[in-house]
Amino acid sequence: MQDDMEKWEREDGVTFLRKIGIRPGHKVLDFGARVGHYSIPAARIVEDEGLIYAVDKEHDSLVELERKARLLGLRNVKLIENSGEMTLDLEDELIDVVLLYDVLHYFKKDERERLYDEVHRILKADGLISVYPKHVLEDVPLNEFKNLYLEDVKQEIQNSDFIFKEKHCGPMSHDNNLNHGCVFDFKKSPKKRP
Repeated sequence: MQDDMEKWEREDGVTFLRKIGIRPGHKVLDFGARVGHYSIPAARIVEDEGLIYAVDKEHDSLVELERKARLLGLRNVKLIENSGEMTLDLEDELIDVVLLYDVLHYFKKDERERLYDEVHRILKADGLISVYPKHVLEDVPLNEFKNLYLEDVKQEIQNSDFIFKEKHCGPMSHDNNLNHGCVFDFKKSPKKRP
């Protein structure tokens, strides 16, 4: 299991995140980064010219992420500890890609809507939001997603001024293991509704 996750962070995760659109020089926000199973491969892709903002409320997870990044010589990961707030102390239109992987099911609908508004604010005009909507009715229903289908989550994000772009499926990290999953990519709508 540990070898699988190390290979994911070193190779497979890099391949997967390139497929969704992360490029050298990008600024990426990993919301709910935990120990960095997406932050680490993203940091490899964006190289020294890019930056990963790894946001999490779990101090110990961020400590582990920092330890791994240091051991790998990755100096482009900025840790942001918060208590699950929907607002971030980042400037408008700073971020190229936002990863919301396996986190949305923790938040009530109004909290998710506030998060989508914040993501819209910090994304560049051509920015991308990539969502791994785990724990919906089709996939081990849990918490706030226990009564939602994948299509419901997709529609919710589109209703928050994002335009569906494409879906990517394959092996993905989930709770320190690999499983088959799918992410939905959305582009920022050019105009935010009032």
